[in-house]
Amino acid sequence: MTLRLYDSKDRALRDFEPRVPGEAGIYVCGPTVQSSPHIGHLRSALVYDQLRRWLSASGYTVTFVRNVTDIDDKILVNAAESDEQWWALAYRVELEFTAAYSALGIMPPTYEPRATASIPEMQAIIERLIERGHAYAPDDGTGDVYFDVTSWPSYGELTRQNVDDMSAAADSESRGKKDVRDFALWKGHKEGEPESAAWASPWGRGRPGWHIECSAMSTKYLGATFDIHGGGLDLRFPHHENELAQSHAAGDGFARYWMHNGLVSTAGQKMSKSLGNSVFAAELIASARPLVLRYFLGSAHYRSTLEYYEGALTEADAAVSRIEGFLERAERRLAGTRFAQSLVTVLPEEFREAMDDDLGVPQALAVVHETVRRGNGALDDEDLAEVARAAGEVIAMTDVLGINPLAPEWSDDGDDATARALDALVQRLVAERESARAARDWAAADRIRDDLAAVGITIEDTPTGSHWSLDG
Repeated sequence: MTLRLYDSKDRALRDFEPRVPGEAGIYVCGPTVQSSPHIGHLRSALVYDQLRRWLSASGYTVTFVRNVTDIDDKILVNAAESDEQWWALAYRVELEFTAAYSALGIMPPTYEPRATASIPEMQAIIERLIERGHAYAPDDGTGDVYFDVTSWPSYGELTRQNVDDMSAAADSESRGKKDVRDFALWKGHKEGEPESAAWASPWGRGRPGWHIECSAMSTKYLGATFDIHGGGLDLRFPHHENELAQSHAAGDGFARYWMHNGLVSTAGQKMSKSLGNSVFAAELIASARPLVLRYFLGSAHYRSTLEYYEGALTEADAAVSRIEGFLERAERRLAGTRFAQSLVTVLPEEFREAMDDDLGVPQALAVVHETVRRGNGALDDEDLAEVARAAGEVIAMTDVLGINPLAPEWSDDGDDATARALDALVQRLVAERESARAARDWAAADRIRDDLAAVGITIEDTPTGSHWSLDG
């Protein structure tokens, strides 16, 4: 089956046909580092991490670019309110994003450009737009430059809007605009703004508008035409609409596919700071194992709204524990057998079909759990060949999704000191139970097993000894 992706511009599923066979270039709008990351940022980053992993697993060489918007109106405002240098705030928040991404096993981008490092490329696009008659610098001494939306007949094509029905662009003041819907490409320096937040340009000292930043950074690293542009659904308008218009008007082919992930809601409401219902990354990561968070955030279809509710992480933890429990059981039972040496990681065809169908992760996870059930049944039946087959498939599938509980990146989950203390206590009780069984003191052995079961600890007796695990 050919990989098919939903193109937000065409509003249809399309076969993925890369610009260069065997290669895939992806640009994802990264964070504007104005304040701490929240659950929506994590969900979006994880969606494109899943896409990247699946493309790699499908044999593509992937170049993945995710930018950092480190100069923006909101950054300047927040820095002033916190009495902090704007660039210091931007870097501090950028590190928070990086730490959160890393905690969830999100792979680092191939390139992660900051907007402030691509000012010359932005100015070059603006100059082309002016030369082509699609941008103008008002003769008012402000140093502003605007994109002339009425000069581009296709403006609104991404979101299927008519320019006559659009409201005024809210990304800048209306000083010097020919039309209130025109958006800023370059913002002249204003009195009271930090001198360090302005760069020399043909139109005067100033800084870039938000939209021109991504047009410049994507084409700088991926070329004038590239494969996939991704981002959150909330970026479709005006950000992505403006990117598309200015890039095409400047003569670039730009993105061949547009992908947008759904947002996160709680109690049916979109999360936002204004509603006071945002869940920030730091508190989320403190509330559950990172592996569990990754499972939860990546469990819904990427285009759907992800509902965050009380008990969601508990359910995700149980699902992860079922996968974890099977793989650990299989590893112990196969140890020392010929099947352990011949274990092969193979992706089931049903999993491939699900992922090729517009990244059908929910259906792919259903295949994972069905394979876990089959493997547990094989363990009960002592069918070691089937155990090895199921374990290999589960490892292959969870590796692709980045949720393999046995992978090294998840080995340090939780409080190591607490885990060591618990293991020491349980191992002592397991040893006492083994001694009781050896002495045929079945009452004592059963009592120890029941005491452990009462606090959620299961003892499994195998040919290689007794092992314990926390109930999922």
